[in-house]
Amino acid sequence: MLIVCCAGMWSCSSHRLEEAQATVATADSLWHNGQSLSDSAQLAQAYHTLHRRRAVYPDEYAHACYHYGKLLRAKDDPVAAMQCFINASHSRTHDYHILGRIYSNMGSICHLAGEYALSYDMYERCADMYLCNGDTLLHYYGLNNMAYELAEQGKKDTCLSLISVIKKHTPHDNVLMAYCYMTEAQAFLRCHQYDSTIHYAHKSQCFYSPISSVTLQLAQAFSSLSIKDSSVFYASRVLLETNKLFERNNALFILTNDDDTKDKVAIRKTAADRADTQKQIEIQRSKSSQAVQLLEQDFTQKPNLWWLYSILITLAFVGTGIIIYVYRKRKRQALLVQKLELLQQAASTIQNKNEELTECYMQNHKQILEDINNKCSMLQDPDKIKKTLAWKNYNKMCVIVDKQFYLLASKLRSKQILNETEIRICVLTLLDCGYDQMAELLYRSSSSIGTLKMRVAKKFGTSSKQLRQYLIENECIK
Repeated sequence: MLIVCCAGMWSCSSHRLEEAQATVATADSLWHNGQSLSDSAQLAQAYHTLHRRRAVYPDEYAHACYHYGKLLRAKDDPVAAMQCFINASHSRTHDYHILGRIYSNMGSICHLAGEYALSYDMYERCADMYLCNGDTLLHYYGLNNMAYELAEQGKKDTCLSLISVIKKHTPHDNVLMAYCYMTEAQAFLRCHQYDSTIHYAHKSQCFYSPISSVTLQLAQAFSSLSIKDSSVFYASRVLLETNKLFERNNALFILTNDDDTKDKVAIRKTAADRADTQKQIEIQRSKSSQAVQLLEQDFTQKPNLWWLYSILITLAFVGTGIIIYVYRKRKRQALLVQKLELLQQAASTIQNKNEELTECYMQNHKQILEDINNKCSMLQDPDKIKKTLAWKNYNKMCVIVDKQFYLLASKLRSKQILNETEIRICVLTLLDCGYDQMAELLYRSSSSIGTLKMRVAKKFGTSSKQLRQYLIENECIK
């Protein structure tokens, strides 16, 4: 009998689970088509059934919470709706899109209660969920909702900074741009900058016109500027465009105070309508405040599982420490061996390259030295020097010397420490000419050549005997 009872209960439970899953699937399908499941009893049954199995079916449970919570909001029960949304936020689902929708609804309830800071936090979580889901467009809609809550708090600069980020990344989405301009208009309205409010409200309508909040912003701005005909015009449009209590209440206030065309009877009727609307707002705000209290309690009331967490954390630390120690020790040994091999290879490669470069340098040095000495031996005679080097034409001589002796003349002239005669002395020294040959070519006495050569050598920080070697090593070869 026990087995039969258990089997019967299991069969019944399984049947209810299948019905709950089918109800959620139907609600999802209608939702994607822009509709909603209106059977509250069916949704409630699915919600309670999946609540008992939320650990096994977190995704289906989160969807059930969302649809049931939306239905409760539509039936003006924000307290029960908030409880559904709170349960969904703890479902451990990885369906970030549905979590974004849930946090958006929670933010909306907080906004209706006038808790703009808490509403900002909920919209921030909403935007993060959309970003985790990879839906950047909805992410920026969430950022705009955050900016609107900042505007309601009078934090204009922070609001405008956030809006500029949205505009930078989504300039081609007209609807989102319209809401961004609406948010900017609200920020300026809260800061009593009514001209700017009108400017941004009109820009919002250029992108997407049927937003009743924008129409109300225009009515409020014109009313504050005492432009009554315009404020009455836009306030009348608000009553035609929306059934939102807050917006209708503000519009009725403007019509009560700014409409000079109505008689006393009409004004009294408008005032009475506003009084009725205010009563409904108070009821709605009271319910929303109770819902917000549920949310705040959820933030503060956490299960006291510190003992379990401490044990798990201790075990995790010990186990992780041991694993890390063994892993690092093995990895360190492997790295040391690998580094040693790499260093040996690098040292061998560097040594080989150094030997190749040294050999190449020595060969190049030897070739240049032989080339210089060969050319110098061919130009020992003063007449050959005059003819081959165009000795009398200084500039032309420098060009020829550069071609023959590796830019020697240009290098000497670039130092700007030698005059023409001293540069000629350097050329003749390189050619290994004697003092008599130098004197003949420079039209000086042989005795003055030694003094001149010594002066040039001193400028280079060497001696007369080492001057030729210095010119070859430091000016021709380098």
